Amino acid sequence: MTVLFVHSGILHIVFNMWALWIFGRMLENMLGAWRFVALYFITGIFGSMLVTFLAPGTWVVGASGAIFGLFAAFFVLQRSLGQNAVQLLVIMGLNLVVGFLPGTNISWQAHVGGIVGGFLVGFVFAKTRNVRQRPLQIGMLVATALVGIVLTAVGYAVTIG
Repeated sequence: MTVLFVHSGILHIVFNMWALWIFGRMLENMLGAWRFVALYFITGIFGSMLVTFLAPGTWVVGASGAIFGLFAAFFVLQRSLGQNAVQLLVIMGLNLVVGFLPGTNISWQAHVGGIVGGFLVGFVFAKTRNVRQRPLQIGMLVATALVGIVLTAVGYAVTIG
């Protein structure tokens, strides 16, 4: 989890914090504080998980996996409310492409993992909005987090194995 709080260089932290400021505020207003924190950490776990599988032994830093997870969750929530979120897909796509450019030294694996986690958590939130579904929502969030943690541990074990 420490990867979510460590950055390399001023631009790295500025861009991540800018995205967190914009989307984090909107999502926290939509979800409430504890759901937002759950979203952030679960998507961060999924970002780390995919790095362990697709780039074993690679050390990465930054919150961008979780930031991409926020993008994906926001997209799912906007679509579930009938809103147009095409602009967000463009932002995600452009930022994702940058990670594939040679010499950028950006972990596209963490970004893709964050997106997967964000879509999953966003789907959970979208489908369990009713207050009577709160226990189901909590259970699904815990299960999603556990899947990410277990898969990360398996990936790590295989790497050092």
